Amino acid sequence: MVDTSSQIISYINALLWGAPMLILILGVGVFLTIGLSLLPVRKINHAFTLMWQGRASTGAGDISAFHALMTSLSATIGVGNIAGVATAIALGGPGAVFWMWMTALVGMATKYSEAVCAVHFRETDATGKHIGGPMYYIKNGLGAKWQWLAILFSAFGAITAFGIGNMVQSNSIADALDDKFGVDPMLCSVVLFVLVGMVLIGGISRIAVWAGKLVPFMTAFYVGIAVVILLMHYDEIPMALVLIVQSAFTGTAATGGFAGAAVAAAIQFGIARGIFSNEAGLGSAPIAHAAAKTDNPIRQGHIAMLGTFIDTIIICTMTALVIVITGVWKSGETGVDLTSMAFNEALMHGQYVVIFALVLFAFTTILGWSYYGEKCWQYLFGVKSIIAYRIMWVAAVFIGPWALTWEAGARAGIDLIWLIADTLNAAMALPNLIALLLLAPLVIRLTKQYYQND
Repeated sequence: MVDTSSQIISYINALLWGAPMLILILGVGVFLTIGLSLLPVRKINHAFTLMWQGRASTGAGDISAFHALMTSLSATIGVGNIAGVATAIALGGPGAVFWMWMTALVGMATKYSEAVCAVHFRETDATGKHIGGPMYYIKNGLGAKWQWLAILFSAFGAITAFGIGNMVQSNSIADALDDKFGVDPMLCSVVLFVLVGMVLIGGISRIAVWAGKLVPFMTAFYVGIAVVILLMHYDEIPMALVLIVQSAFTGTAATGGFAGAAVAAAIQFGIARGIFSNEAGLGSAPIAHAAAKTDNPIRQGHIAMLGTFIDTIIICTMTALVIVITGVWKSGETGVDLTSMAFNEALMHGQYVVIFALVLFAFTTILGWSYYGEKCWQYLFGVKSIIAYRIMWVAAVFIGPWALTWEAGARAGIDLIWLIADTLNAAMALPNLIALLLLAPLVIRLTKQYYQND
């Protein structure tokens, strides 16, 4: 039964995450980038200034503009920055990195527009908290006839959070600690259960505080180690960059343990893994930005687009350059194993750097996605249902690591759950992308007004 269901869901997953979806997400990004007159590129410095000022932001909202970005990044920076980049290179060659960059550049316009709409159309719930996201800018921006689209997004988001943002992350933590340090998965279950439960009790304010501390630390730690490695091989950086750009348009010839990749493979896997990593267009990040203390949606939009820049242009690039410079991309390894091999090749015990980063990235992803799923659930069932969702969330965190101890048949069931969640993740992007296209004139108009009055 599980095998049959898995085959069916795998087929649907392949369709949803196939070329049409990737073209749609990329197309929306290109459309918004052009409509905003290349704003993400022109105003990147202004965005960083606003982010710095946002540490003490005032206005309507529940958390500072800076903490909203950190909460968003806590969910965005995850296993994809370590394993996803490696997989893209393993399957598409170094040229895949170039297409990840292109995806991020247009994805910044998408993330900007999502946050603008989220703040502009947000609401205040019965407890006085500010709530927003695709479900609210669909309802309030497109009208009652589009309500069904908002319900679809919320349903997909509430369910997919348990797989993408919860069980797959807690399982990755337990698997890494068990493999490298022999930590009992059951112990990992208990510790994660307690830590996540303690944070969730405080809601978005507690999540934001943790994100505000962990995200800058883990980003600085991982990027810092990668920079050390690159400085040790500084003379090879130009050649690595040339290889990445050339391979993006010529493909990669077979060499060593690498089977070789065509240009089409570089484009496909570069775009796909770029989207998986920075989540631009999926509609998750604007849920966090809607809680920001700000009276200006355009300001928050500028801050929001930095999430894609930091995730892909900075963190993913560090991973990619270490893999390319060390030459291990030809080894035949993929995923976390490939990244671990690259860091270990350059530094003594470098694999432990990757494991430590993986644990931190995955843990913060659990926190960020808990808020996303909770707000989707709240939209469907009301504010009084939040406690029930949090209980289910910490229970799922407990089950994820525990799954490592299950028999093969039971673990196949949990694999199916993750596959369903990944499929619904693609499904939740569709309502969001439709809304962004329809609301694009509003975003462009608000942006022009902001700069005319600035």
